[in-house]
Amino acid sequence: MADEKRIIVYPSQILGDVKSHRSGRGTFIEQGKIIAARLGVLNISDSTIEVVPIKGRYEPIPGDFVIGVVEEASQSSWMVDINAPYPALLHVSEVPWDIEFGNTEKYLNHGDSIMAKVLSVDEQKKLNITLKDRNLYKIKGGTIIDVEPSIVPRIIGKKGSMISLIKQYTRCRIFVGQNGRIWIDGDTQGVEKVLQAIAKIEQEAVSHGLTNRIAELLKKDSKEVVL
Repeated sequence: MADEKRIIVYPSQILGDVKSHRSGRGTFIEQGKIIAARLGVLNISDSTIEVVPIKGRYEPIPGDFVIGVVEEASQSSWMVDINAPYPALLHVSEVPWDIEFGNTEKYLNHGDSIMAKVLSVDEQKKLNITLKDRNLYKIKGGTIIDVEPSIVPRIIGKKGSMISLIKQYTRCRIFVGQNGRIWIDGDTQGVEKVLQAIAKIEQEAVSHGLTNRIAELLKKDSKEVVL
């Protein structure tokens, strides 16, 4: 079974070149080379190279899918905690409902959780998110857990291989936010299996052969695999 090791990189380390990859967060370009700007975990997705901090808050970029928690409702918007250094603004124009002025609390209120997408991040670090995309909505039921954002690529796996494996053996619905929040919904046994798998990934993220060990964990006392 294919596996992928979590690779730690260092500031000034050459990670690739611009002919074959794009420069993402935590990197910069110098003489055609993509260079690590900080200590962190290497992540290569869709030809984009980025360096995710080993620990710390989530650094949002437009297009990221995240799980947010509503902190405050105003007359025409909400402020949402997305585990970033600053709260994100969700304007009424970016939700799928027709909301009359001043009625925001009828749809989302303090403590509600949502699946959202980062719409924009300006130079002053002002964040805007949206619910206008597929599979974005107010979360009802299930469990939300937090992990280090640097672990997220390992939980998802190469081309989604790890998270697909976990879903198959647990029959749980799982949404992995790139901000380090994970929503899990299923029966008690399935959710416990998911939590065990994620805990093992966190503990052994830098080791080889992790995908095989997660498969062995999930197969133990598992239900019939859903393919």
